[in-house]
Amino acid sequence: MKFLRRLVWAAAFGVCAVSAAHAEETAAGTPDAASQAAADGPWEKAAQAMQPGLRKVALSNQATLDLPEGYGFVPPAQGKALMEAMGNSIGDTFLGLIVPTGEDGEWMATVDFEDAGYIKDDDARHWKADELLDELKQGTEAGNERRARLGFSPLEVTHWIEPPAYESATQRLVWSVELREKSAPAGTDNTVNYNTYVLGREGYVSLDFITSQSRVEGEKPVAKQLLGSISFNEGRRYADFNSSTDKVAEYGLAALIGGVAAKKLGLLALAGALFAKFFKLIAVGVVAIGAALRKFLGRKTSP
Repeated sequence: MKFLRRLVWAAAFGVCAVSAAHAEETAAGTPDAASQAAADGPWEKAAQAMQPGLRKVALSNQATLDLPEGYGFVPPAQGKALMEAMGNSIGDTFLGLIVPTGEDGEWMATVDFEDAGYIKDDDARHWKADELLDELKQGTEAGNERRARLGFSPLEVTHWIEPPAYESATQRLVWSVELREKSAPAGTDNTVNYNTYVLGREGYVSLDFITSQSRVEGEKPVAKQLLGSISFNEGRRYADFNSSTDKVAEYGLAALIGGVAAKKLGLLALAGALFAKFFKLIAVGVVAIGAALRKFLGRKTSP
């Protein structure tokens, strides 16, 4: 199950270090029951439930994902259980996970639909990337007080990995920043969330691509390919908007970069690791999960 090998890499983003005593106990083959239970069933069930491409995947009643060959889709129930096994709490917007099934690729992508309403995109003509970056920096800094109360390291937004770019013809938005722990030593290969969106009549689908700074440039084309594989259903498209009946979002397109995004960026890394937007991270024993995965990878389980 090649995608599990990729996921065990991704799981490292969503955990904090276990104690030396716990690591030694796990390495000796006796992980505690709670960690083992958290790692066991969800990983195997995700592997069994994974739907390989080529196929069409329904994203709620809103859109369709034309999943290309070389990728797999983990449905919402199994994807949620898997995320929780890695120490994440997800909301009702979650639609599933996309993972690579080939040898290349060390990433995963979360898929969500936010029923925010019709988002006006006219502000895309006027936004200034530097100002949006400042909003993200300020919002992240403001959240450091809360993170300190919870015992987590302060974070900072450093620079654009990719400045915001919006295609009005397809209603697709892409942007990415580096978010790092302030205490991280120089040269750390920080986690990167490559954020992509496509707007519809009643809200937007977000595909958040989770990778590392050292790999993001080579994997940007994959993220954009997957974004281009999402299309809203007839009647749910952006062009189907009816101004006399439809809900209009309380914010514009820029809020998906600054504003709304700034408030949520800190949730990427509550455990000192940058994992996925909207996820609140808690401690998980990565050694125990690795042991469970090695057991699963030794089985002849069909995805």
